[in-house]
Amino acid sequence: MRIHSLAAGALACATMALPMQAHAQAATSPDFIHISGQIRSYYFSRLTGSPRKDNQNAYSLGGILNVSTEPVLGGFSATASLFYANSLGANGRIPATIDSTLMGTGPTLASLGQAYLQYRNDFLLLRAGDQIIKTPWMGPRDSRMFPQTYQGVFVAVKPVRDITLVGTRVFAWQSRTSSRYAQDNLYYATQYQNDDLYGTEGVLPRTAAPAPGTLAFGATYKTHRVDATAWYYNFYQFARMFYTQGTYDFGHDGAVTPFVSGQFLREWSGAGMFSRYDAVMFHQPGHDVDTTLEGIEGGVNIPHGKLFLGYDVLQPHPGAFGGGALVSPYENYKVMYASFMSTSLVTFGPGHAIALGADYTALDHRLSLMGAIADFNTYYSGDIHALYASVQYRPTKLKNLTIRDRMVINKCANNLCNETNTYGSHDFIYNRVMLAYRF
Repeated sequence: MRIHSLAAGALACATMALPMQAHAQAATSPDFIHISGQIRSYYFSRLTGSPRKDNQNAYSLGGILNVSTEPVLGGFSATASLFYANSLGANGRIPATIDSTLMGTGPTLASLGQAYLQYRNDFLLLRAGDQIIKTPWMGPRDSRMFPQTYQGVFVAVKPVRDITLVGTRVFAWQSRTSSRYAQDNLYYATQYQNDDLYGTEGVLPRTAAPAPGTLAFGATYKTHRVDATAWYYNFYQFARMFYTQGTYDFGHDGAVTPFVSGQFLREWSGAGMFSRYDAVMFHQPGHDVDTTLEGIEGGVNIPHGKLFLGYDVLQPHPGAFGGGALVSPYENYKVMYASFMSTSLVTFGPGHAIALGADYTALDHRLSLMGAIADFNTYYSGDIHALYASVQYRPTKLKNLTIRDRMVINKCANNLCNETNTYGSHDFIYNRVMLAYRF
């Protein structure tokens, strides 16, 4: 009851925070209520090279409708967001042939994704209720019909110009394929056997005890050349994490200038959910979390783009959960330097990865191009070669329309990929055609 009452409480507080002053303002200002959103039309397809995994595709039409109020009483406002998706009968009835990560396996999906009360001024942001939260390892992952949303409290304080302090306590979440908030995460088994509804391997049974949620706090420091952050996460009953990342940019004058980035992650945890349910990942014994990730990226900024070379190493820890697997209950593989479209060391486990790529914008930033090649050499999932490409275009006369096509091609470099991979095969082509219109 505490989970659902939080969102209801936010809306109730919003109502109480709009006294006669607010009603008078609403009567005289047509801009007191703001409506915005996005219409989305996505088509995903996965072509696998394994007899253990069917080819999959999925189509969905829908979007997000946001309703928010103007601030009153010095900074109070309220926001609600409705999420909706419909397959239009295009996805068939066999769950194994549907890319369920787009909108699940049903014909429709709808939810009240956000409902929160907010207070904001020049130094403080405070939100309570159902909301999108953006932190390095707990974010929206907004590449599907719905973003991930979280139920809890979020606070950000800016004590000085270049420093921001952030804290959040999350009690439940709503995945990208759910119509309600739940006390679970990506490690819980999904409804259908062999169905990666959450997009990851469910190592816990559906009957597992509820997840207690997450506490996180961090700090960011940002200037015109330095961008650094440090975070602590307590994924209750799963893992504790320390993460830090920093980038130094040698110039922003529009010329060719180098940059360098580094990151470090350490996770630890004793007996918890993994030992309680004897969970196994990558066929490795062990339940205690022991994880070490290091990464470095370097490159050059060029006019309208950049060239980069990224390297990540996820150290093996024999006897630990997943042999040293990175425990990411809400995932966010984009944090790592050598990762794209679910192709990362979060998915493949301990090992190292290197990626060489470039991105470029043209036509007054209406055309965006990105491409990368990567190699993953892992201990438990074999070696994988990957190719990634993305093309995004915004028409001149429809500036709010975005057309994007993303593709990743993974190729196994040895038999270990197919022998140990519980997902099927790492040989696959994943294509996402995405149309979105903002209003």
